[in-house]
Amino acid sequence: VQLQASGGGLVQDGASLRLSCEASGRSVSGIYKMAWFRQAPGKEHEFLASIAWDGRNPNVADSVKGRLTISRDYAKNAVDMQMNSLKPEDTAVYYCATKMGTHTPWVWGQGTLVTVSS
Repeated sequence: VQLQASGGGLVQDGASLRLSCEASGRSVSGIYKMAWFRQAPGKEHEFLASIAWDGRNPNVADSVKGRLTISRDYAKNAVDMQMNSLKPEDTAVYYCATKMGTHTPWVWGQGTLVTVSS
């Protein structure tokens, strides 16, 4: 499976942003779960949200709950992430990842940089 993230860029403090992660390849039909993570400068990867490939069981980290929505775009074989009320501390490289089963490792896509200016 290949993952292509898009939607990053420079936004103002308080703005909203929608990121999309499209999955492609022969194994797409076998995807179990998709997730979004981020990595801010000098920090470790931070889990943000996940959702089953069939759209069930959305799970959002407490740190962004209330500001972040994760959803499936079935037409595009994608998972979207909408984040509202962005703050400068949300500045990070955002990554999407996928799992093919409960106990399989995450497969990572390339990141997309989000910069929130104050």
